[in-house]
Parts: sequence; structure tokens; C-alpha cells
Amino acid sequence: MSETKKSFLIINRKAPYGSSAARDALDVALTISVFEQPLSLLFMGDGVLQLLPEHNASEIGQKNLSANLAMLEMYDIDRLYVCRQALEQRGICPADIRLNITLLDQNGITALIKQQDQVLSF
Repeated sequence: MSETKKSFLIINRKAPYGSSAARDALDVALTISVFEQPLSLLFMGDGVLQLLPEHNASEIGQKNLSANLAMLEMYDIDRLYVCRQALEQRGICPADIRLNITLLDQNGITALIKQQDQVLSF
């Protein structure tokens, strides 16, 4: 019996700290990748703040999320998409992000979502 693979898109909309949403999204992404399902991550809204290097979360008593993001490559999660407008609104240059990302406009985001079998939003 052959296994059918389903494509997954995880949409990250929340800031890296203040709730568990960012960490939960990464945990789900790592779990999906273990089962070798096609997986993409999309960062929108305050979710783009997760991509900034050198978070200092010790003062708020949380673990640094940057270490988890660095694990994406080890898990072969390399389809990282970022909303161009969200970066611009927050004054973030794509060069500030150390991960290999693909910028998308609203039409690109819509097309990406339509291509997926499963979409999870955090």
C-alpha cells in the first residue's frame, strides 16, 4: 500500500514571545518534517519578528526562539516564505534575516495557500 503525502503550510502570525504560538508552530513543523511530508512555513504580521537574529528572551524568562529556527535546516525545512508587506511595515530589511527566505506579495501568498493540502495557522 503506497502512502500519499500531503503538503502542509504553517502560517506564523504571532510575535516570538508573549504567547506559546511561535514555539508551538515550530514544534508542529519539526514533527511534520520527521514524517517527511512536504512542508512550507509562511511568516506574516508580527510573525516576521521571529526571523530576526539574536533574540534576547532571558529577561522575560523564556528560551531563545532563534535556536529552534536554526534547527529548521537540520530537519530539511527549507521552504520559508515571508510577507514582503509585513517586513516593510516593521522596517525590517530582508538582508537582516539570516535564513534563506522567499519574499511574497499578497498574490503570492494566496497562490501558496491554494497549493496546500493542509494549512495550519498560529
